[in-house]
Amino acid sequence: MVKNIIFDFGDIFINLDKKAVFRAIEKYGGTTEPTTELNTLNHSYEVGAISSDAFIHRLKEIYPQVNAADIVQMWNSILLDFPAYRLEFLEKLSDEKKYRLFLLSNTNDLHISHVMATMGTDAYNRFKNCFEQFYLSHEINLRKPNANIYEFVLQQNGLKAEETFFIDDTKENTDAAEKLGITCWNLQVGKEDITHLKNRL
Repeated sequence: MVKNIIFDFGDIFINLDKKAVFRAIEKYGGTTEPTTELNTLNHSYEVGAISSDAFIHRLKEIYPQVNAADIVQMWNSILLDFPAYRLEFLEKLSDEKKYRLFLLSNTNDLHISHVMATMGTDAYNRFKNCFEQFYLSHEINLRKPNANIYEFVLQQNGLKAEETFFIDDTKENTDAAEKLGITCWNLQVGKEDITHLKNRL
């Protein structure tokens, strides 16, 4: 029986354009696919191992033609809209108090700051207040799909894996959670929507 639901954020609630950053970087000599160097840098930033200033400085070293403001704009171009109907769905689910709700997102300071600014304080707080705990990778220094991030959430909140349901659009992340005994939904972006959740439980 499911008692706990853990949600990803990007492409679950907020829409993303995951290729936008690389399309922008291509204009400055970058590639349309992430390089090993960029992946490593991003992973370090996502777990809070480096600051936003250090992250921007490193990208300026890799792409010297780009200024800091353009880097921030390009980096945040992945973030699209947060449809109101999804927030309303989540608030209704929270109000039912049938499940313990948690957020678990791989993100970084620049992205979450941009989300807060574009959503506005009221809407962002409405979203955040739906969850018992709101876990962002750069704040807890852990990231998916590493097993220790799921173990952290389970242990911190006294959750049993077999009573927990996890939704993420990245199969690598749901595969890792399933190995710990968590039931998962690898949501297919463009074909499924989080509002279909109750059909999955």
